[in-house]
Amino acid sequence: MTGDKNQTALLHHIMRLKQERDEKAALGLKNGPLSGQVDDGIVHMTETRIYVGLNDPQTKEQKHETEKYLGILKKVCQSYRVAFSVDIEEGGYYHEDGTYTEETSFVLLMIGADRETVRKVAKDLCAFFGQEAVLVTENHLDGYFISEDVSL
Repeated sequence: MTGDKNQTALLHHIMRLKQERDEKAALGLKNGPLSGQVDDGIVHMTETRIYVGLNDPQTKEQKHETEKYLGILKKVCQSYRVAFSVDIEEGGYYHEDGTYTEETSFVLLMIGADRETVRKVAKDLCAFFGQEAVLVTENHLDGYFISEDVSL
């Protein structure tokens, strides 16, 4: 039953996001992949990473298969219309009481997403994955694109 409630909540959430996106579009606002300043072909942009653990905070164990969490993460990112990459990481950490836990985590990478959208994505992932908190990091970088036509 809990899975049905979570899926229903996710679907309602996605519908709300689509409505917000349509409202932004009507105002001429966009959340594109290159929301940065361009100087001589160099794009100044922000690289954001969201670190999301998959263990349940109470049991300290992962409740569902990693693929299920990955499907939710993809739906959240698609609903906000952000370009993303995700890495699956394995690691460990110590709790305040000194106990050690190993955990699978996602590291979600977004380049050029605005801070408001990143916060919404992070909050959604935190809620949908039942986490106490997620870590968000930002790096400012310069990037450029190279394209080459290799037609024969």
